[in-house]
Amino acid sequence: MAKLKTIGSKPWRLSAKLLIASSVATVIGFSTICASVLLDMRRGEQELARQTLENLASTIDADISRNVELYDQSLRAVASSMAAPEINDVGKPIQHLILFHHAAMAKHFGAIQVFDAEGRLIVDASTLDPVPENRGDEEFFLAHRDRPDAGLFISRPTLHRGSYSIVLSRRITSRDGSFLGVVAGSIRFSYFHELFERLNIGPNDGVTVLRHDATVIMRRPFDLDLIGKNLRDIPGVMRALSEPSGWYSGSGALDGVHRLLVWRDGTQPLVVLVGKPWQDILTVWRTEATRIGGTMLSLISFVLAVTLYLAREISRRANAEDKLEELATTDALTGLRNRRKFDAEIDAEWRRAVRQKVPLALLMIDADHFKTYNDTYGHQAGDQVLVGIAICISDSIRRVGDCAARYGGEEFAVLLPGLSAAQAVGVAETIRLKFQEWSEGPTLATVSIGVASMMPAASTDWPMLVKAADQALYAAKANGRNQTVVASIPRLSLVA
Repeated sequence: MAKLKTIGSKPWRLSAKLLIASSVATVIGFSTICASVLLDMRRGEQELARQTLENLASTIDADISRNVELYDQSLRAVASSMAAPEINDVGKPIQHLILFHHAAMAKHFGAIQVFDAEGRLIVDASTLDPVPENRGDEEFFLAHRDRPDAGLFISRPTLHRGSYSIVLSRRITSRDGSFLGVVAGSIRFSYFHELFERLNIGPNDGVTVLRHDATVIMRRPFDLDLIGKNLRDIPGVMRALSEPSGWYSGSGALDGVHRLLVWRDGTQPLVVLVGKPWQDILTVWRTEATRIGGTMLSLISFVLAVTLYLAREISRRANAEDKLEELATTDALTGLRNRRKFDAEIDAEWRRAVRQKVPLALLMIDADHFKTYNDTYGHQAGDQVLVGIAICISDSIRRVGDCAARYGGEEFAVLLPGLSAAQAVGVAETIRLKFQEWSEGPTLATVSIGVASMMPAASTDWPMLVKAADQALYAAKANGRNQTVVASIPRLSLVA
């Protein structure tokens, strides 16, 4: 039973370690789940922001494209009519009616004008008698003069007649392909300002309208110094001008703010690029992440604190049980194992010897004339003799499996697994001579030792070994004491 209790104390230590390991694993598991949830929430916020920006970009792009297309239809009609030779044979009122009857009219649209091959203004939709003007050196005129395939040309932002605007123009080509001039109109910046004001755009959101050569046509928030700036060196901008739609994350070229930038249709004459700062996109997520992270940190701290407390209590209990087990199995006077512990040890060693087919030796040691010695020199001197015997026994056995115990009174037992009778006698003699040397003096004390060694079998039990060693001890006493006697097994005949 004592042996079983010794082993039984270990699970408490293992349980403390298992508790800590389980708690750590649980904390790691919940932390992983929490991190996964937070990452999913972050991805959700990013996807929502991307879809919102796509919708905003689509709305702006659709409005701009519709107005540009409407205005371009008017330019096409005028250019087609001006290419007909008959247009010059009618009077100005009729000519105006023919050219501009279907022209798009809006408060943000400038009057359509026609310039001849030299750049001179010849027709103005706003008046029958236009003021003489030559725009032959301007970008839109040169583009059409030098490039017959220019199509609809959108100029850089320019200040014309007191307001900032962009010029939309088309080439007038004769039936033989020669250059006859340019028809041009304008869209004022007020159109873009009004469009942006109608939409629900965040205060930190950015909207940039680009020409296909990466020139900034319009921007919100508006900054006149940035209008007309070319962004061709920005990789993200060039992607927006070369891909039908998409998004990218990067720092704004104009203000350096890190944004999510989205464009919807890069094939249009004007490309709309909408951006939202990541700081704004992740504001709600950061608030939730802080709240959830703080809650998880509190729970983790609580779990770890409780775990450490319980582990400490389990360890304390294990240590207390170890001490109780030691007190229950140790002889208080000699420090050797007591009879109860010895019985458990010999039972376990006997079973092991049966399995492994190895011998098992036992020494039974008894102090000679102990009662007389005790009566003569007193109980304290007698106790010293018993302590001396225990010291000599402990000094003589070195192996881990050897077991020395106070068997009862002045009698001691030493279990020696794996030793033959001859080997056990050697140990016994070492103990006897050491004790004899230890006790030299006027109060000389000696011990008698009985030795038994046998090969355990399944049909035998360990009391047989104890009985044999005990009988050998009685023989040593009968033969004069202070000697070692070996039991002969199985006949149990005794030899000195």
